[in-house]
Amino acid sequence: MRLSRLLALTGVLFSTAAAQTQPSVVARLQRLEDIEEIRTVLLNYGRFLDARDFGAYSRLFAKDGEWAGGFGTVQGPAAIQAFMEKNIPGPNQGNTYHILSNFEIEVHGDTATAWSRWAFITPGTDGKPVIAQGGRYDDTLVRENGAWKFKRRVASNDIPNAPR
Repeated sequence: MRLSRLLALTGVLFSTAAAQTQPSVVARLQRLEDIEEIRTVLLNYGRFLDARDFGAYSRLFAKDGEWAGGFGTVQGPAAIQAFMEKNIPGPNQGNTYHILSNFEIEVHGDTATAWSRWAFITPGTDGKPVIAQGGRYDDTLVRENGAWKFKRRVASNDIPNAPR
């Protein structure tokens, strides 16, 4: 009889301890919502870049957000917008676009990190799509006024411009 009581008590203690170490349903739901919001920010980055909507693009960055890549480094939404307008002028007449993939997102309260891949697609000489460049993004994000924003986005080019 004593052994069965001891085993029952041990089971209660272990299940209570396990329950206390598991995140609550609310915390788990918040994490999933944060990951989905961040995924939308990552995708909107490519969408706004391809549309040359650098106003919307720049608003994806925190007030002290930084972009670093092949063109250089720039900080703050207004500066990022002007920088992109200068380096990628005019509408997207070449019908080029980005494919974004392999999202790895880690949320830590009101900050997060993300890693992803990008491919830049252009029309080939035969009109078929060609991967002209490819690389990765290393991101730090922050929740600012309730919305996820880039604190720092580093764009690395792993496949440089392909000859045409």
